[in-house]
Amino acid sequence: MIRRIAPLSALALLTACIAPSASTPDIAAMPAPPPPPTVALPQPVGPATFVFDGQAIQGGWIRGQVPAGTRTARLGDDVLTIDGEGRFFAAFDRDAGPSAMLTATLRDGQVVRRPIPVAPREWQIERVDVARTPGGSSAAFLERRRPELAQIAAARARSNAVEGWRQSFIWPSAGRISGRFGSQRIYRGEPGSYHSGLDLAPGAGAPYVAPADGVVVLATDRPFSLEGNLLIVDHGAGLNSAFLHSQRLAVREGDRVAQGQLLGYVGSSGRATGPHLHWSLMWQGARLDPLLFLPPR
Repeated sequence: MIRRIAPLSALALLTACIAPSASTPDIAAMPAPPPPPTVALPQPVGPATFVFDGQAIQGGWIRGQVPAGTRTARLGDDVLTIDGEGRFFAAFDRDAGPSAMLTATLRDGQVVRRPIPVAPREWQIERVDVARTPGGSSAAFLERRRPELAQIAAARARSNAVEGWRQSFIWPSAGRISGRFGSQRIYRGEPGSYHSGLDLAPGAGAPYVAPADGVVVLATDRPFSLEGNLLIVDHGAGLNSAFLHSQRLAVREGDRVAQGQLLGYVGSSGRATGPHLHWSLMWQGARLDPLLFLPPR
């Protein structure tokens, strides 16, 4: 005999579908999953303030490390070039004041400052009891000189990815010192212009070499009116060397040169009283003492 089963009502059927069975876990009673592990963000690596060494004196220089997380840095108003390791070069003009300020702006907006006392120098000063010769140049000279000065300024404004500024400089020539940086005459109380470089006198035709790695940014194809055959080498980070009065040059504009490489031959071209190598160093327009870059000899 077949027994008929009464159909379930709609409500009973719905209740049977949603009622938990003995094998269904109670989600509300389950423990919450553990939070995801905290990932530590990388922190800037480096010092908390500027660190440096060198010679913080008039005509001198420093090399160092910017604070960790630095976005931009300056010495006074001069912007510093910062390499991939956070290292920088900066320098002080012959007539720099008694103090300077290093300033770094960090990526989080914080500003770090470090004052630097700049030691004064005793310059070789010669006082003469004669009037200074009146200045002034002819119109013809100024017309010739103007494009020369423009070429020099353009060369010194160029920036190359070279790291000669990180090296210990070597002597470009073995000649005797015939003129020192910063020396000056005072004519009856009126100062003349000071000597802007180091003069070495090894004799006419003697070779001279690169004191540090760099790129040739100016090699004149004719003598300039004052500098003669002029060579300018960019050492990177705003630092450059100029070599004046050459007899002839051994490199061309655009050449990369290595420390110790032949650059040219000593001469007396331009306005010179005799054969010698005039070597000057500049950083961001500041004139520096080459002797402060060199080892004793």
